[in-house]
Amino acid sequence: MTWADKLNEQIVRCRLCPRLVAHRERVVREKKREFRDWDYWGRAVPSLGRADARLLIIGLAPAAHGANRTGRMFTGDSSGQWLFRALHKAGFASQPTWQRRDDGLKLIDCYITAVCHCAPPENKPLPGEIENCAGYLQEELQRLTKCEVVIALGKIAFDHYLKSLKRMGVSLPKPLPRFAHNTVHELGSGLTVLVSSYHPSRQNTNTGKLTEAMFDAVFATAKEILRS
Repeated sequence: MTWADKLNEQIVRCRLCPRLVAHRERVVREKKREFRDWDYWGRAVPSLGRADARLLIIGLAPAAHGANRTGRMFTGDSSGQWLFRALHKAGFASQPTWQRRDDGLKLIDCYITAVCHCAPPENKPLPGEIENCAGYLQEELQRLTKCEVVIALGKIAFDHYLKSLKRMGVSLPKPLPRFAHNTVHELGSGLTVLVSSYHPSRQNTNTGKLTEAMFDAVFATAKEILRS
């Protein structure tokens, strides 16, 4: 069993946030009609991927009828459709689509986590709830020793990645990097390269703020950094 397996066992058992526990379990009882035949996961969602990955992706939180249903990070909703299509195109996933936890989907040189591991009401975790998950992200950052590139999906993930580094005693550049789509942030010698991206939420994709070409460019950037 790898460190990632052990950490994921802790994550799945987590009940630190009463509001999130109540919400994720209520969703299990009140399934969407289109998913009425599903056995919803309804627990904290573990991270996904390889413990020796060179690419780390940080998202915000599972969706109520997405990963809270499937039990697999970033699957089950439209954001996941965007992400895995882009990952497959860039060579970081074995297939562009997912169905169920046993569908054979594998990540390649990639690890996916989130700042919050439980589905929050209205997709908005409270600061204290994110804080309760902070230790999991920090352990992942310490353990992913092969990681060279981090993609932060959205400003919350971006900010909390930097916050985690500061807590770990990492000396960051001043002023701190500013969030912008498909922007490369060199944090210093020996540190991972941070790439910021808009989150593939419906709010961004349905309005055209984020297009497929824009999202593909983020993973092309990451791939080029790893190549060099």
